[in-house]
Amino acid sequence: MARINSNYRKLTAGYLFPEIERRVERFQRENPAAKIHRLGIGNTTEPLTPTLIKGLKDGVERLARAETYSGYGDEQGQKELRTALARYYAAMGADLEPDEFFVSDGAKPDAGNIQSIFSSDSMVAFQDPAYPVYVDSNVIAGRSGPFDPDRGNYGRFIYMPCHEGNGFIPDPPEKKVDLIYLCSPNNPTGAVADHRQLQRFVDYARRHRAVIIFDAAYAEFIADPQLPRTIFEIEGARECAIEINSFSKFAGFTGVRLGWTVLPRTLVLEDSEPGELRRCWLRRQTTFFNGASNIAQRGGLAVLSPTGLEECRELIGYYMENSRIIKEGLQESGLTVYGGENAPYLWVKTPGGLSSWEFFDRLLKETSVVGTPGSGFGPSGEGYFRLSAFGHRAAIEMAVESIITRASFAAR
Repeated sequence: MARINSNYRKLTAGYLFPEIERRVERFQRENPAAKIHRLGIGNTTEPLTPTLIKGLKDGVERLARAETYSGYGDEQGQKELRTALARYYAAMGADLEPDEFFVSDGAKPDAGNIQSIFSSDSMVAFQDPAYPVYVDSNVIAGRSGPFDPDRGNYGRFIYMPCHEGNGFIPDPPEKKVDLIYLCSPNNPTGAVADHRQLQRFVDYARRHRAVIIFDAAYAEFIADPQLPRTIFEIEGARECAIEINSFSKFAGFTGVRLGWTVLPRTLVLEDSEPGELRRCWLRRQTTFFNGASNIAQRGGLAVLSPTGLEECRELIGYYMENSRIIKEGLQESGLTVYGGENAPYLWVKTPGGLSSWEFFDRLLKETSVVGTPGSGFGPSGEGYFRLSAFGHRAAIEMAVESIITRASFAAR
């Protein structure tokens, strides 16, 4: 008799973003004339830059000629692209080899799949609030206890709270854990860890033989040159950290799908030898994955060219100007707002003691603006609300104007 993986039954009701869509669709049915302003899901909106389009076209044209046609490629990623990524990291002061990079179809799949190379009884700690895929993938893998609806968390998981008092950057766990998930710049809070804060986690991981899974998908949005853009700027990180990154938000590749994971040869677990964990990830990728699109990888090479980087950083500047507009508008409305300076997300404190979902419904009803309830990112997200700076400028301005002029909590 076939049986279901019962760990799926532990997942909280509905994935966060589909639940948002269900509520928006219901509102739209009840209010067909309403113009919905979306500041919720972090989906890029602006066209790819000319250099990137040229690179992708080159990838297509190569498939049209016998002398350049390619079928299955290296599951780890084209060597030319991995070499370019190593140079990109070298410019940040991180010394990595091309064969320590694994090219994939995005950071989200890697963030969900990376847990599969670790023991099923691993004790896991999460920065809280956190991007849902970190928690949900470990629930599905069977590492959690049941979900506690009163506390908003799962048994056996360790939550590292991020709040106003610690600037939304957590302290390392007090007890020994095996895996630590960190995201900087953080999605959803927009907070960025400095060198000292990351060094504390690296020191903890080396002391306890733990592994840090570091999501740096928004690193290119960091404007402050004093802040680290990769965990591998931190001394000792090569012994204890895996980094996941992506072209999605950085270059607008959300639909193109291209990312990478860095897994150093020098990373060693309690029960492994140097290089063994890297071989496990390589085996996982070669078993379940046939490599990223050849076309997308040519686009990735274009991104990492000098002109491509310049164009992508101009595009980031566009989104960060959106962020400034949103933040100033919300503050004008009397709201307390964090983030939005080194990341494309703004973390809003809900007014009047409203819960995250109460604020979602109220904002949608009064202003037709859609955001993301903070509680969907973990227990420490309750009482907060995430807004995204991804959007066309005119749409961003209309959304902010709607909040300023129509919200009952706005200070007019």
